[in-house]
Amino acid sequence: MGSTSVAESAASAMSFEELVEKHQAMVFSLAYHFLHDRAAAEEVAQDVFLQLYFHLEEMDSPVHIVFWLRKVTANRSIDEARRRHRRAEVGIEAAGDPASPAAADEWVNLRLRRLIASLPERQRMIVILRYQEDLEPVEIAALLEVSVNTVKSQLQRALILLREKAGVEKRA
Repeated sequence: MGSTSVAESAASAMSFEELVEKHQAMVFSLAYHFLHDRAAAEEVAQDVFLQLYFHLEEMDSPVHIVFWLRKVTANRSIDEARRRHRRAEVGIEAAGDPASPAAADEWVNLRLRRLIASLPERQRMIVILRYQEDLEPVEIAALLEVSVNTVKSQLQRALILLREKAGVEKRA
């Protein structure tokens, strides 16, 4: 087998360009759903892939690459939100008139995005990873380097806060 390591063989299995092409939608989507700013999400995605380029030889499998991309994207998105000292919100005037079912669905989606954008950064990232990326609490805990119980409690707090902000009472 020679001196080729597992990492070198995993990294060389796909070219960097192929990795970017395969994962760019996921990285951009995660950053965009967190930041609600296309330019900022593109900037975060570029930074994430630049970091991947420099750390590619450390990757030992395709699963490791996806994990690493999500982790770095989550952290860079939180950093970017803190750096900008603002919360992205969608103006209610952009929602239009909810006269038709399609318009009503769009209005609900915009309202939900606005509510999620108002959450504290850590809770917002956990909600996005759980419901947009469909990750389990164990996976989120590993990505954010926190305990599973922390993820569960932060998710529960976020959902309670969203219900309160939406004016929906918790059903017993």
